[in-house]
Amino acid sequence: MFIDKVELYIKAGKGGNGAIAFHREKFIDRGGPSGGDGGKGGSIYFVSNSGLTTLIDFKYMHKIIGNDGENGQSEKCYGRSGEDIYVDVPVGTIVTDKATGRVLADFNEPNQTIEIAKGGKGGKGNAKFANSRNQTPKIAENGDEGEEFNIIIELKLLADVGLVGFPSVGKSTLLSVLTNAKPEIADYHFTTLKPNLGVVSIIDGYDFVIADLPGLIKGAHLGKGLGLDFLKHLERCRVILHVIDMSAADHRDPYEDYLAIMEELKQYGMRLLERPMLIVANKMDVDGSELYLEDFKSKLKENIEIFPISSFTREGLIPLVKRTYELVKTTPEFPLYEKEEIEEVTTFTFKEETKFNIRKEKGVFIVEGYEVEKIYKKINITTDEGIMKLATILNKIGVEDALRKNGIKDGDTVRICDFEFEYYE
Repeated sequence: MFIDKVELYIKAGKGGNGAIAFHREKFIDRGGPSGGDGGKGGSIYFVSNSGLTTLIDFKYMHKIIGNDGENGQSEKCYGRSGEDIYVDVPVGTIVTDKATGRVLADFNEPNQTIEIAKGGKGGKGNAKFANSRNQTPKIAENGDEGEEFNIIIELKLLADVGLVGFPSVGKSTLLSVLTNAKPEIADYHFTTLKPNLGVVSIIDGYDFVIADLPGLIKGAHLGKGLGLDFLKHLERCRVILHVIDMSAADHRDPYEDYLAIMEELKQYGMRLLERPMLIVANKMDVDGSELYLEDFKSKLKENIEIFPISSFTREGLIPLVKRTYELVKTTPEFPLYEKEEIEEVTTFTFKEETKFNIRKEKGVFIVEGYEVEKIYKKINITTDEGIMKLATILNKIGVEDALRKNGIKDGDTVRICDFEFEYYE
């Protein structure tokens, strides 16, 4: 089964919490704080594997959850970091953030390892907060949450040459005679429902990869037929071979078919028409094909080389292969994304950093926003010192002033995340 697009929820591991502990040992007075730091949460990495050809392993996988870091312990023992997760994907895979559409990773060569979701940082234990003014701190930090979001994993084939054309023009047969590929072929429309790859060998060490892609129909760029599922696989190809049935089977006009396919490539975009193209006039062994070819040449306005062939008798294949190879070797790759764009998104903020806002609901003042929630989750409030530290930081960023402006009075309830307390000046 060929699977080339999946959606997935992904969450890296949470960092471990720092510990609040004090050294206890006989005959040693005032052992001091000994709470260790929490371990780092496990990150999630994707690794490109040339042995994979589809995303079938993700078909029934709905989420990937990272390993949490362990909490810190007494005696300044650090928590163990959560083990990183490595997930194999095929070469040609692109990973995007579903919410923003931004590219997180583009695997265009084997053995690339890219961090997709970063594990949360471990919290500091109370040993880290000791100083000359506070030698017995009862303060510790909680670990940060790991990055989490929904992603789209999409496979775009890494082929040098792409075969385009209407259904039943002979693309699959051409692939089978040029390579060792064995696509399923039958004498009816839409036989190729999945892309097939093959390697065309000239001589030892000189070859190129060719892809037979599902047949197009009019309106494919709008998603009709196999539409976008087909066209996206052309994005990585350097050279396009436009295969046309010159026998005019089913009373089709070869030139009209040519115009229709060219319009679909134009409408899809992605610089497809900037790639070198050769016209492959197929089925020249059928009676009447020479007349249709002459008519086609008289109508063709573009300066595109035409190669008459017969996949059935294998006539004309050598000149076609030689010219295709020349174009592959002299045509640079067409990047799907500008280098600057990829670099810009390799590290990204997965939440909108709004400072805070206050709303009143059923008599409760609710303080919310990325910065406030981050501060609250970071501080261990199981001790009085932790609560005081939270109050001090909230006051610094202006929460108390904002509450006063919103009419808060002594005894009113304030809620931050799942924590509620009564307000007193």
